[in-house]
Amino acid sequence: MDLELKDRVYIVTGATRGLGNATARELVADGAKVIITGRDEKRVEAAAAELGPDAVGLADDNAEPAAAQRLVDAAHERFGRLDGILISVGGPAPGFVADNTDEQWQSAFDSVFLGAVRLARTTAAALGEGGVIGFVLSGSVHEPIAGLTISNGLRPGLAGFAKSLADELGPRGIRVVGVLPARIDTDRVRELDALSGDAEASRAAAEARIPLRRYGTPQEFGRTAAFLLSPAASYLTGIMVPVDGGVRHGF
Repeated sequence: MDLELKDRVYIVTGATRGLGNATARELVADGAKVIITGRDEKRVEAAAAELGPDAVGLADDNAEPAAAQRLVDAAHERFGRLDGILISVGGPAPGFVADNTDEQWQSAFDSVFLGAVRLARTTAAALGEGGVIGFVLSGSVHEPIAGLTISNGLRPGLAGFAKSLADELGPRGIRVVGVLPARIDTDRVRELDALSGDAEASRAAAEARIPLRRYGTPQEFGRTAAFLLSPAASYLTGIMVPVDGGVRHGF
């Protein structure tokens, strides 16, 4: 299938590693151009260099109020257009209700929630018909995940924002989608497995609950996200797509 990505331009935040990076790789492999971001300048530069000449890296923080407009401006200055954005951030601090501090909640709200809202709002103002805004969320949108209380609190709210945004932007021909990863084999998930004190046992137990009996690969996530961002998915909006190997049993 031709995803019609050639020469389209996307912003992908949090793309120095993990799910954002995997998506940027798939977009570039199919002919798109990307602006990628991360908070560490050296990592951003290295990731962009690895992606090749169709990628530009900018060190930025989703929580920074001016970041959104800088990214939109960079897309137009470097590539002359903007077709969409995938808003991805690192997961908030793990912990149960009694563990997480006000400071951790505030930091996560600024980056995971308010930063994403600001990026979406700013990008929406710059997009025309055929544009797309994607959010990397979590299976916690549907069901809380033990030990990830902050994520459980913020991700469902952001999914609600995305649904509202889809309704508001639909008449302009702009789509809004959410991608819900579960156990994808990234550094973040391996770190969460290690919190139990026995990472191998934690992984084995998690895999036993997944119908496909394995963790997903970043590439599998990236391909799904790239499809949802592409014109090939032009009649999909307001949806939350799980990439979880079947672990969610609800319809």
